[in-house]
Amino acid sequence: MILVAGLGNMFSSDDAFGVSVIAELAKRSWPDHVRVQDFGIRGIHLAYQLLEPYDLVVLVDAVQRGGPPGSLYVLEAEPDAEPGPDVSMDAHDLGPDAVLALVPRLGGTLGTVMVVGCEPADLGTGIGLSPVVQDAVETAAQLVTDLVVGQEVREGTSSCAGSSSQ
Repeated sequence: MILVAGLGNMFSSDDAFGVSVIAELAKRSWPDHVRVQDFGIRGIHLAYQLLEPYDLVVLVDAVQRGGPPGSLYVLEAEPDAEPGPDVSMDAHDLGPDAVLALVPRLGGTLGTVMVVGCEPADLGTGIGLSPVVQDAVETAAQLVTDLVVGQEVREGTSSCAGSSSQ
């Protein structure tokens, strides 16, 4: 099983990057063993979803790494073994690192977790991505598709066409 999870707040400009990529991916057809879902700011829901035994989890989110806005990153997540004391159980305030750290505490085991992230230009209040981040959405959707197809090839499962259903 593969989970592609979009994260972010659609009311905080470029923080909606993950949500926007999931909207693009939703236009494509996926095999039954691939779940593409917008989790938005519902981190606690994602933590519970990760209790399922996924072979690959791809998180899509805005990621600040100091690069130019619109830069895309593909990273392997390395979750902490234990969530720190500052981990909030607020369903709307649980970031990706805290979600991944919480899964073992809930009794789950994480497989491979990849992050497809985009350097934001603006995280202020507002609806809609900045132009440079919007321009990265299609490429990010292709990166996600490539990760899913690569996992399927390694496992020998049916290939994901990832074709548009427009």
